[in-house]
Amino acid sequence: MLDKRDFYIDGTWTAPRAGTDMTVIDPSIEEPCAVISLGGEADAHAAIAAAKAAFPGWATTPLAERIALAERIGEIYERRKEDMAKVISLEMGAPIDMAHVQQAPTGTGHIKAFIRAARDFDFDHALHAKATDTRILYEPIGVCALITPWNWPMNQVVLKVLPALLTGCTMILKPSEIAPLSSHLFAEIMDEAGTPKGVFNLVNGDGPGVGTVLSGHPDVDMVSFTGSTRAGIAISKNAADTLKRVSLELGGKGANIVFADAHEKAVPQGVMRCMNNTGQSCNAPTRMLVERSRYAEAVEQAADFANGLSVASSHESGKHIGPVVSEAQFDKIQGLIQVGIDEGARLVAGGPGRPEGLNRGYYCRPTVFADVHNDMRIAREEIFGPVLAMMPFDDEEEAIAIANDTPYGLTNYVQTQDMDKARRVARRLRTGMVDMNGKARAAGSPFGGMKASGNGREGGRWGLEEFMEVKAVGGWE
Repeated sequence: MLDKRDFYIDGTWTAPRAGTDMTVIDPSIEEPCAVISLGGEADAHAAIAAAKAAFPGWATTPLAERIALAERIGEIYERRKEDMAKVISLEMGAPIDMAHVQQAPTGTGHIKAFIRAARDFDFDHALHAKATDTRILYEPIGVCALITPWNWPMNQVVLKVLPALLTGCTMILKPSEIAPLSSHLFAEIMDEAGTPKGVFNLVNGDGPGVGTVLSGHPDVDMVSFTGSTRAGIAISKNAADTLKRVSLELGGKGANIVFADAHEKAVPQGVMRCMNNTGQSCNAPTRMLVERSRYAEAVEQAADFANGLSVASSHESGKHIGPVVSEAQFDKIQGLIQVGIDEGARLVAGGPGRPEGLNRGYYCRPTVFADVHNDMRIAREEIFGPVLAMMPFDDEEEAIAIANDTPYGLTNYVQTQDMDKARRVARRLRTGMVDMNGKARAAGSPFGGMKASGNGREGGRWGLEEFMEVKAVGGWE
């Protein structure tokens, strides 16, 4: 069993000051795979003090030096990408091939994209051509608390650490205690790259312990949080007394609008997108809205596709989905599947319990409900598992109304060969992101949502701006 109790504070690996041991569970077999320490108030204070002391020097370090450090981080990350895939697979259950192809590479992609964005960003410029004596300066916001989730560990860690680093901020990373091993490895990468002491700090802990200290501490200037809407609200309330910036990327309940003229592969691709990462993605298209003339066929296609998905251990090679991350997550998903049945939705694939042949591990059956109504809990709550809710619509107006009738506003999807209609619908959807016809947004696009999905934007120049203050200076000669 791996021993990862130490924290990374002020440039050194250090034993916890107020730690409590916690075992990390391999969700494929329900057995401990590592032990970490959940930090306490003293550990959080030590990391904050280190970041505060390092900030003046790092904030004034030339951009070229910050970019050079990011490049070294990228080189080491690439060299250790296989190790990263293995620990992600172990800690949160991503199938090993998926971890190699999707999970670990997100770190490499974001590092490269942020370096490009930093090179292109104008940190210091005149207001405009007729007001050259007024200067606009972008400056680092200060000490940042970065609180990340377990579902896409390196995607979220790098989306926060790299822009904070490149803009001149110092930081404390608190990864999810459920899946902390990848962040421990990332801290090793930061150390090997020669990150100046105090600029990057890592403290493991839970939300009520370390998370609460970080979000409420007066020496923390910003909290960047990715996770549940419930936790985002709690963090915002705790941070309010110190008036710090709080950037939130929260839950989602994405609608995938499939019009009658959509490509023939739109439905199976939509099911796969929903089930990818075992449904544990905030931007998953978990509601499929299908034009009524194609609805019966789409339900049959979705059921066939879900029934054909294989479920197996994260340690096995192949194209399958793995377990969900924890017992608590498994119980939540099972409960909501039963709620869907009790509410009267038509179960066409999957259902409660583990897949046949799997009696140990947090495995869920790929599940599809048809004839769902938007007032059902399975249509309104983020299940965060391999569960799809399908419902028909009669026309464009109804599709938009159903899609927007949700507390969330992260990502919606539109499938139609009529590009005028696709663009028209995309403009009216109340989400921070819209993907059309299976085409993802380009690297460097802003990631974030509206409403209960949060207020932050990660990626590209928008990700850099999140970590900066804007200063206007008059009389600049």
